Order: sequence, then C-alpha cells, then structure tokens
Amino acid sequence: MTRDVAATADRLPALDIRKLLTDWWPGLLGFAALAVPTIKTLAGQAWVRESGAHGPIVLVTGLWLLARQLTAARASARQGALWLSALGLILGLAIYVFGRVFDFISLETLGLFGVGVAMLHSAFGVAALVRNWFPLFYLGFAIPPPGWLIDKITAPLKQFVSEVAMRSLYAVGLPVSRQGVTIYVSKYQLLMEDACSGMNSLVGLTAISLLYIYLLRGSSIRYSLLMTAFVIPIAIFGNILRVMILILLTYFFGDEVAQGFLHYTAGFLLFAIDLVLVFAVDSLLVRIVPRAWRPA
Repeated sequence: MTRDVAATADRLPALDIRKLLTDWWPGLLGFAALAVPTIKTLAGQAWVRESGAHGPIVLVTGLWLLARQLTAARASARQGALWLSALGLILGLAIYVFGRVFDFISLETLGLFGVGVAMLHSAFGVAALVRNWFPLFYLGFAIPPPGWLIDKITAPLKQFVSEVAMRSLYAVGLPVSRQGVTIYVSKYQLLMEDACSGMNSLVGLTAISLLYIYLLRGSSIRYSLLMTAFVIPIAIFGNILRVMILILLTYFFGDEVAQGFLHYTAGFLLFAIDLVLVFAVDSLLVRIVPRAWRPA
C-alpha cells in the first residue's frame, strides 16, 4: 500500500513555535552556539568537496522531517529519564569539544549530533525517538566520515572501477592500459581520484534514496535494506561509466577538456541517471517482492 504523505501531513497538528521558544530557549540557544561554528567548518571543509556535497541537502531535509515527525508525536510525548539525557549530553559535549579542539570535524559533528539527540530525549522520551527513528538515522548521513575510513574503503573500489573501465574500453579497441589506479590512454595518464571510486556517490545516493523510499513508501526496515542492496551496485556502475566517459574525453579531445567543466558535468549527469535507476528499481520491487517485505 502506498503511503499518502500529503494526506498524513494535513492531519499533523501545527507546531507552536512561540511555545517551543519560550519553554526551550536556553537549550536552543546553547545548541545554536555549538552548531553555528560546526556548520561554518563543514561549509568550508566537507561540503565544498564532492564527498560531502550531499551534506547540506541531508541537513535541511532531515531537520524538516524531524520537526514534522516530532510535531505529530507531541501529544503522546513523555519526558525522558533525566539521568539518561544528562549522560547523553555529557558524552556528546565531550566528543564535540575533543573534535573541536583537535580539528576532527567528524568527531565534532558526531558530538553535536549526540547533544541534539540528548535534548530530544529529554523533551520527548525514548519511546517517541524510537518510533521516529528514521529522521535521526537519516541525519547521520550529514556526519562526514573520517578520512582514514574513506581511504580504506575507496582503495579497493578505485582498483575495481578502474579495472572494469579499462578492460571495457580495451575490448572495443581503445589503446588503454592500467597500472594500479593510474590509467594510460594514448599519450595521457589519468590518476583515479577518490571521487571516481564510487564511494562519494554511494553515500549521497543512499541517503537520498532512503529519504525517497521513506516519504513514498513508509519506514519499512526490510524494504529499505533491500533497496540499499541495489543502490550499492547502481552507484558503482555509475562511476564505471563516469571513468569510461573521462577516458574517452581524454582520448578524443585531450586532457584539458576532460579535466575541465565536462569532468564535473559527467559526475552530475551520472548521479541523475543513478537516481532514475533507483526510482525504476523501486517501482519494480514494490510489485514483485513478497508481501512481508513490502512497505506499509
């Protein structure tokens, strides 16, 4: 059964912003004092890179979704245990301060996330947070993963993507070869960057796909996991095509053309194609998967 999001939204009670600000202004002011410098750092570091381009989208849509869901939960909300909220707040602040002092943006953002969850727990209770788990899970995609983790994951992906792209073009007669993550074509050599490994589009594509599934289909964990299993190969396939396009552009038009405007255009175009493929897979799966796996 397809979820009627618009109808559900119409039934939600209005959020009393004035009462919220009156009751929670000290906490909101304190949270803003932590969040503003973190967002400024994210905007100057993680969000300007392709690996973090999805961050602002996730943050804005995640906060909207969280406000929308918790507005509906206000009537049945119960204040969380004080000791648990305090523990979460202390841990979140400790992680935040450590990340801020030592310039670990991943830990700083994680700590800010923990502080926010502790405040929400204090206001709504654990039951409301569990019922509305998806917005919090989705907002987790706005936390930039640490560089060492990205390097560890992208290394084998870069090898795989470059190998498949090279062999595919070599099979049709293009003079292309590979050594490690360096691809040689004619007189040019291309060094595979992390952006071409598939990891960057994988994170962003997974986040946007899960939001799409949640809004359209509901919060079925089984169905979300099933769709994620399809998102992974779609993202990798898209990056194989991206590398092939860059090799072809380099071979026929030169390195300057391939590394210029068309380099980024190819990335955005293939990301859009990946999204279309995700939508197509969703339309197919919702008709053929067993009833127990279908979203409600």
